[in-house]
Amino acid sequence: MASSTFAPSTDDRRSDDPQPRRHLVFAIVAVALAMASLDATIVSTALRPIQEELHAPITWGAWTITAYNLAQVVVMPLAGKISDLYGRKRVFLCAAVIFAVSSLLCGMAQNIYVLVGLRALQAIGGGAFMPSASGIVADQYGRNKARALGLFTSIFSIGGVTGPVVGGFIVTYWSWRGVFFVNIPFSIVMIALAAVFLPSGARRRSTRLDIWGAVTLACFLLGAMFSITELGDGASALSASFLAPLVCALVAVTLFIRQSRRAKAPFVPARLLVGHGFGTMNLVNFVFGAFAIGTSALLPIYAQDHYSIPPLESGTLLTIRALGMICVTSLAVMAMHRTGYRRPILLGISVVSVGLFLVSLSPVGHVSPYLWLGVSAGITGLGMGVAMPAANNATLHLAPTEVAAISGLRGMFRQAGGLTAISIATAVAAQTANPGHALGIAFLSIAVAALCILPLATRIPDEPTSARGRSCPASHSGTTDSDRPTHQPQPRVPPAALRTMSQQRRISRARSG
Repeated sequence: MASSTFAPSTDDRRSDDPQPRRHLVFAIVAVALAMASLDATIVSTALRPIQEELHAPITWGAWTITAYNLAQVVVMPLAGKISDLYGRKRVFLCAAVIFAVSSLLCGMAQNIYVLVGLRALQAIGGGAFMPSASGIVADQYGRNKARALGLFTSIFSIGGVTGPVVGGFIVTYWSWRGVFFVNIPFSIVMIALAAVFLPSGARRRSTRLDIWGAVTLACFLLGAMFSITELGDGASALSASFLAPLVCALVAVTLFIRQSRRAKAPFVPARLLVGHGFGTMNLVNFVFGAFAIGTSALLPIYAQDHYSIPPLESGTLLTIRALGMICVTSLAVMAMHRTGYRRPILLGISVVSVGLFLVSLSPVGHVSPYLWLGVSAGITGLGMGVAMPAANNATLHLAPTEVAAISGLRGMFRQAGGLTAISIATAVAAQTANPGHALGIAFLSIAVAALCILPLATRIPDEPTSARGRSCPASHSGTTDSDRPTHQPQPRVPPAALRTMSQQRRISRARSG
């Protein structure tokens, strides 16, 4: 009875052990994440050829990127929940097939409207990669999942670095259609390897999917992000194109909250949104998306409008930022088991705020604008590289069976924060006589917002250092379960037996005397 109470079961220890094929599995899902991140940036280099060949207006050409971002916001939490319910491998393979087929169809599109719709379909596959991949990697690495999930930051950074370069090369020497066709061979190889080597995983057969909760959440996200995007495209705050989707979003979120309270198994439990640790981290992720994703789109525009830096040079500022992230990400991952989650997030956000503050300022002395912005972008990259591995893992230990759902919500809040920052900044810039100056104020505002969440970030649950002694297996200390002393409770001696033993001791002492 005592051993079953105090000792962990064999199945629990085995499920927390790293699996033998974990590195191969990580490589397979890393290819998927790299393609998704690459596709988020590679299309921007092909916008002008797309508009010219398909005779598309500028606004509809930009929707090839907007539709991809909007669909990702919607699909991430849905894919995360479905992965936890019906198996991560199934969702990952479905996402890979959708991504490959939609990439082929995008490359064959003959008008801009079909292309925008296919980009939304492609985002369904790309957006489902992150939640399902997070669940797969967490299952494979067990107690070492924090480091593996932290390395996802480097994968997205590589996509940010190579996307514009690869896209520019393909468009220059091939065609804009090639930026979509390039995904197909990688997707075929990835699907074949995933079908053979990815573990099937477990399913929760007893849990039913909350369809109404999923629908209302999707409608809320789509309506809210569409209204914000319309505002960024220059729509008035009193226009029907802004108010109609906003009203739909408010109705949908009301129905979603009502459904979450009534359902026995809600699609997104309230504790994952506003519960202990989760509410704080969701707000942090929203602001994190504003300066991680939002500045990716705003920085080149700011460099061109405010300092007249050529497009090619302004694009390399993002490369500098990504290199800064890559330089420190691995160090942050290795140190995370000692630093915990809270301290890297606080330090990283502080460094990012300094970098954004420098971006908003004019160059000092005789420093060229490009050098000033390059150094500032590198500082923001260093801060993001420090914070993101910890931010990718924070709160996962509070619900270890819902890793994919938490990862999906994290991606949703970050994408929503990025779209909100882009839309508000571009809307304000479009209404001013000096757009470059307005974007500088936007960078300053994002820096202030980042500093304002630092007090909240101190409430992020910190797990690794406190749980290190509990989670480390016996093999790490050089002992096994058989070597450890077991504290078995001693049998209780009845009072009558104690009296008999006392009498026997007195007789023995009398005889010896």
